[in-house]
Amino acid sequence: MVAGQVIVDDAMVLARTEQDQLELAVRQHAQLVYRIAHSVLRNHHDAEDATQETFVRLLRAQRKLSTVDDARKWIARIAWRVAVERRNKAPEVPLERIEATVVSQLRSQWISAEENVLGREMAGLVQSLIFALPAQLRDALTLSSVQQLSPAEIAVVLEMSEAAVRSRIFRARQMLKQRLEALLEGNHGT
Repeated sequence: MVAGQVIVDDAMVLARTEQDQLELAVRQHAQLVYRIAHSVLRNHHDAEDATQETFVRLLRAQRKLSTVDDARKWIARIAWRVAVERRNKAPEVPLERIEATVVSQLRSQWISAEENVLGREMAGLVQSLIFALPAQLRDALTLSSVQQLSPAEIAVVLEMSEAAVRSRIFRARQMLKQRLEALLEGNHGT
């Protein structure tokens, strides 16, 4: 009976430390998980659901938590996967639809380029253009610009090389610049 009690006590201590690790991980990384989910899903309620689902998955895999070298990167990768899975269920917005609504609103207001850059209309346009990028480019750019993750951290989340991440961020920025310039040049003639 004494040996059986020792085994039960050891199991309880192990369970307690796993539970403590999970609770600590939730406290430390909840904001990161929510920000990643929101940057992908662009909706508060969907991001909350994805955050909750991320930690449910973490609960299921909590034994791995003690063996992971960098819990932040591991949890970020789980959050990214959950958010992308949810996003893939919703159709992407075509660029033509963005042009029809946002650009027509900008044209109707006819304000200077400096005011456009500073105004919410420009921020909304840029955000819409980011959302219209191909998913591979958008994901890398969003994690870099919005979530302020380093290329090394993004490489872990997206499971690719750091060079590929840097290349995608560069290409995404170039595409955004070209599309924004083209849209704004179209505004000067009207």
